[in-house]
Amino acid sequence: MILPRQEALALLRQYIKNERTIAHSLASEAVMRALAIRLGRDEEKWAQAGLLHDLDVEVTHAEPSVHALETARILTEMGVDADVVDAIKMHNEMATGLDRTTEFQFALAAGETITGLITATAMVYPDKKVASVKPKSVIKRMKEKAFAASVRREVIMECEKTGIPLDEFAALALDAMVEIGDEIGL
Repeated sequence: MILPRQEALALLRQYIKNERTIAHSLASEAVMRALAIRLGRDEEKWAQAGLLHDLDVEVTHAEPSVHALETARILTEMGVDADVVDAIKMHNEMATGLDRTTEFQFALAAGETITGLITATAMVYPDKKVASVKPKSVIKRMKEKAFAASVRREVIMECEKTGIPLDEFAALALDAMVEIGDEIGL
């Protein structure tokens, strides 16, 4: 089962109170939808994984050893599609100790990670808008030491395991976030 979007949004707001985290979830939803369309996959399923991937982040305090496992439990009990649950669980490999294996898992890990990098990159521009960010700027910032603690380049590079080169992936993610810039405050 894939939750209707309004139900998924209500569930997100039930667990997440921080507006920046909600904005990140909305951005991840948009990026995952764009990736699904680009790859010819189920856009509702992929978008739902993007939207709900951090459902437990406030409950678990983003503790790497447990983050995403509570979300997986909640969604499994609700009867949400097993592929969605697995992708969400695997976006944080530190909790499971397992390697990502499917295109969907690689896409979610890379897609949700790049949204944070794009947001951070946008914040250094005078007008603080995603529309002012260029793909080359995102790729350049991936290499800067200041972002090493919060953005893991190797996770973003997993986009290439979906067959999408990094420059195209950055451009696709930026375009998806520009479309919802007002909604996410950027």
